[in-house]
Amino acid sequence: MIELSFAKLLLLALVALIVLGPEKLPGAARTAGALLRRVRQGWDSVRAEVERELEVEEIRRAAREAAAQAEAAQAQVREAVHGVREAAERTRAEVSAPFAEAAEALSGAGPAPADAGGGRDAAKPDAAAAIAPPDEPDPTGDLFADAPAAPPASAAAPRKEPTHGGA
Repeated sequence: MIELSFAKLLLLALVALIVLGPEKLPGAARTAGALLRRVRQGWDSVRAEVERELEVEEIRRAAREAAAQAEAAQAQVREAVHGVREAAERTRAEVSAPFAEAAEALSGAGPAPADAGGGRDAAKPDAAAAIAPPDEPDPTGDLFADAPAAPPASAAAPRKEPTHGGA
């Protein structure tokens, strides 16, 4: 850039005074100041626009990186869910195999002879059906879905209210 020292500025002012004269020098200085102000404003606006564009590009780059990280995380979650589902299916197969074998053994054994104890087994439901796991898993995952419901409140013994007096 142009290097202006105090001595050069003083020399420039002296030349302008001689060339323009004392009457026109203040108007020329105002005009030169206005032109210099416009040039600075233009330069500042260009610089600010370039900075904004750089910031926008940086934000876009950060958004692309975040999207790539989110996709990678989503892929990891999918893989983990797939692994858990496979493990659950293997576990279900391992657990249901003994039940299926027991049900097959009970159904292939034929009718059981009656006991001398009064036919206790005749009143029991089919043992194979009792051992066999449900065909369809409970979608809610409720472990107590087959548990008998609690007796209604009316069936419970009535509560005695404490008395608040001397009686």
